[in-house]
Amino acid sequence: LYFASRSENIENVIKKNIGKKIILIDRFTDSTIAYQHYGMGLDKDFINKINQFLLKKVKVNFTFLNLVNPINMKIRLSKRKNLNRYDRLSAKFYKKVQAGFVKIANSNKKKYLKINSNLDINLNKDLIIKKINKLIK
Repeated sequence: LYFASRSENIENVIKKNIGKKIILIDRFTDSTIAYQHYGMGLDKDFINKINQFLLKKVKVNFTFLNLVNPINMKIRLSKRKNLNRYDRLSAKFYKKVQAGFVKIANSNKKKYLKINSNLDINLNKDLIIKKINKLIK
């Protein structure tokens, strides 16, 4: 299982910044569920229990979900100099993972903002900044 990055985020980012208004983290508990459960078929309850153990009282308030179509995903991966083990997985795997992310986001629409990552990066940056400004007021 790949919970190491979640644990590292908790130790290195969250605990050091607890009490601040906003802590932005790339890939967190929803990623674990999407990749491990929806992508690889591992038991969702087991994953949730590990996440609860790692998080203890830490609560995720809001998530930006970046969605990309398979064509743009392939183009972006082809431009990377170094691929990690996830970058080498099949398009079918990523389709399952993204569908899992969407299912998670649709389960609580008030806590998620879906970002169309196929659009211009500056447009998406503005959408995210506007939402962050609303969240911190």
